[in-house]
Amino acid sequence: MKYPLIATAIIAASMAMPAMADRVASELIKPIEPAVITEPAKAELGKKLFFDPRLSRSGFISCNSCHNLSMGGSDNLPTSIGHNWQEGPINSPTVLNSSLSVAQFWDGRAANLQEQAGGPIANPMEMASSHVLAIDVLRSIPQYRQEFAAIYGTEDITIDHVTDAIAVFEETLVTPNSRFDLWLKGDDSALNTQELAGYNKFKEIGCTACHNGPAAGGTSFQRMGVVEPYVTDNPAEGRVSVTGDDRDRFNFKVPTLRNVELTYPYFHDGAYWELEKAVDVMARLQLGRQLSDEEIGNITAFLKTLTGEQPSFAMPILPPSTNATPRPVPFEKN
Repeated sequence: MKYPLIATAIIAASMAMPAMADRVASELIKPIEPAVITEPAKAELGKKLFFDPRLSRSGFISCNSCHNLSMGGSDNLPTSIGHNWQEGPINSPTVLNSSLSVAQFWDGRAANLQEQAGGPIANPMEMASSHVLAIDVLRSIPQYRQEFAAIYGTEDITIDHVTDAIAVFEETLVTPNSRFDLWLKGDDSALNTQELAGYNKFKEIGCTACHNGPAAGGTSFQRMGVVEPYVTDNPAEGRVSVTGDDRDRFNFKVPTLRNVELTYPYFHDGAYWELEKAVDVMARLQLGRQLSDEEIGNITAFLKTLTGEQPSFAMPILPPSTNATPRPVPFEKN
């Protein structure tokens, strides 16, 4: 044979491809694919807005404050800290892979990322500004007016433009190529014996009924505490606040398990800091299973293989304010 090495590679690839396709097809959790950026200028503008604290009343809080991209897209606090050091009512979900969710917020009150992006700006416990004031800030900055004009065809910036740009940036925040993804695609060496045992136990006890799809979650709303009640002093009641249907009381959006080792503390109230304890609680309360320490350790080891490539980009250089830019309102002193 004239090209034996090439022929061998082709044969090996042809044998691996069906195996890869069969494995991906047979599993409820699917690989995350890298983001395809079709609107780079809009994504770049959205990145600036995501990091710009001037969208807040104090000039101190940005989207990244609660969805810190250096910390798994969350803030690693039980509940987030907002304007005037107010403690928020609920744990901040990760922004990573949020574009794969059925809806946004724990109760699903925002249908998509654009709708979600407008909420914190005007929330008095979060950024505590208003859409009018935030737009006044942006309109006062020539570089922003120029960027919006180039993308949207007008310097008359609107809140829809702002939230659209932020949403397009957030759609880029996916985390492909975790070790589990590599295993799904046919690399048997990507998971060790303990991690594979953990994944098999994860499937066996029924975790994939809720934690499925590319994000391993985020595709449904489920009651917190199916077999045993979940005891918490957190006031959030879940989906019922949106639907008004008492059957939705204590139903929350199933969180993604992607990058879960980075997004502690866990659950809507941020009550559990250790992933092992979160696994134990979910097994008992949702599935009625009392797991051994070894089984908990195995599932925890598997969950850590869901950490993917984190977003990597140059930090945005924000355009300077002008004399016409509304001044921030400092936090009140106690």
